[in-house]
Amino acid sequence: MSAIITDQLRILNAKNFVAGVSSTSNSYYTFVGLPNATDVQSTWNTSPPAPKDSFNEEYDYWDSVITLRRIFSGDVRQVIRKISWRSGFTYDMYRHDISRTNPAKNSGATNLYSSNFYVMNSDYRVYICLHNGSSPENQSGRPSLDEPTFTDLEPRSAGSSGDGYIWKYLYTIRPADLVKFDSTNFIPVPQDWETSSTSESVRNNATTSGQIKIVSIQNRGVGLGTANRTYTKVPINGDGEGAEATIVVGGDSKVDSITVSSGGSGYTYGTVDLVSGGVPTGSTSPIFNVIVPPQGGHGFDIYRELGAYNVLIYSRYDSDVESDLIIGNEFARVGIVENPQAYNSSDILDTDTASGVAALKLKGSGYDTVEISADSYITQTVGVGSTAVGRVVSYDNSTGILKYWQDRTLVGFNSDGSLNTSPQYGFTLHKFTASPDSGGSVVINSDVASLEIDTNFGTSANPGVSTVINSRTYYLGQQFIAGVSNPEVKKYSGNIIYVDNRPSITRSTNQKEDIKVILQF
Repeated sequence: MSAIITDQLRILNAKNFVAGVSSTSNSYYTFVGLPNATDVQSTWNTSPPAPKDSFNEEYDYWDSVITLRRIFSGDVRQVIRKISWRSGFTYDMYRHDISRTNPAKNSGATNLYSSNFYVMNSDYRVYICLHNGSSPENQSGRPSLDEPTFTDLEPRSAGSSGDGYIWKYLYTIRPADLVKFDSTNFIPVPQDWETSSTSESVRNNATTSGQIKIVSIQNRGVGLGTANRTYTKVPINGDGEGAEATIVVGGDSKVDSITVSSGGSGYTYGTVDLVSGGVPTGSTSPIFNVIVPPQGGHGFDIYRELGAYNVLIYSRYDSDVESDLIIGNEFARVGIVENPQAYNSSDILDTDTASGVAALKLKGSGYDTVEISADSYITQTVGVGSTAVGRVVSYDNSTGILKYWQDRTLVGFNSDGSLNTSPQYGFTLHKFTASPDSGGSVVINSDVASLEIDTNFGTSANPGVSTVINSRTYYLGQQFIAGVSNPEVKKYSGNIIYVDNRPSITRSTNQKEDIKVILQF
């Protein structure tokens, strides 16, 4: 028993995903993480490993999350392949019947969406190619010489070169969408095409469902009666009505051209009725291909017509998330998580940005001058025979804020996931605390410095979210109670739906990262 999952399901899934992100009942976030990638794999920066998909790996991904940024409805868009117009290139034409048994004549594509049947011009206007100058003598089409630039709604040629191309204008990509959603290989389609009333949204523009626009010539025929004669109102029969064509017979008594004079409506198939149109069939009858538009006509459903089964998600990590970011360390992982929960809560996270790491407010001699290396270890004796241990994500000498992370490599497992039968700190990841059962000093690398948690910084009634030093206010990005801050997101909550391992990126103070993720459905 044979079956297929059609491209329309992919388009539907892409559309539903965009709607899900835009819904107020959901919260989607991008995240960056993994500050010590080369400890995991020495060749990470030259050959990042492919992510693994399992619940075990999901726990590991959560352990290394540094910062999250919310994805809003304006940050997600369905996208299509970028096909830029260039002079001298032969494009495919739109055909409703492209398949693996009837591929595109020029590119050889076995489905419509893999063919090169639309373009973006130099002004970011998108056009569909309704005819590419093909003929019985050159069924693959001709090179395009005239760049389409018009914005009127009826299909037409783009210039006077006679290249034979017929284009239809669809939409113009807005500057704001270019910033977010233009990429090397993809361009966006407009948002809310079905309901938008903007000038770019030309839905249903001068089209009717099943309205014929193009009839191509497959065979010109032979001996078609009187030479140099034009036949008008030649019917196009099929399951629609009202379509007619004009046929010109040249001096050799063969079909010279055919144009659609009336497109009619309601066609899903059609054939040119030469007999009813008074056109002699000759010794060899001409053969035509009636091109049927998609449901609703060209421009009615842009997602279906152009094959928008990919989604681009945009996130910018810059000054407005700076307090949740790290400086001077790396990240080597980017991901997307659906509906994570707030720390120590069952509520879905609902902030623009969130810190994925814990932090300590330190004090003590030399806290403002000590050099604490990224990825170094910190420890605190939290009870008899119990030691909390973490890895430094970043340390700010100005504020004394140390951000750290904890994962299984600190206790019972090696970096490759294998069991360590004799871990230095035992099998339990103890939390750093402002009120340990014994001890209490936070030891940085043991031989570098011994600093104290500033237990006077922040209370449950008035958490510390900023600090003033030399008349300058520093916003810390998370709340501190007695000098200790938990992550703002609950680990292992929600669904991590995308992970990308990449060469490490080291952040500096004035750095911005534009993250563009392509999801293929």
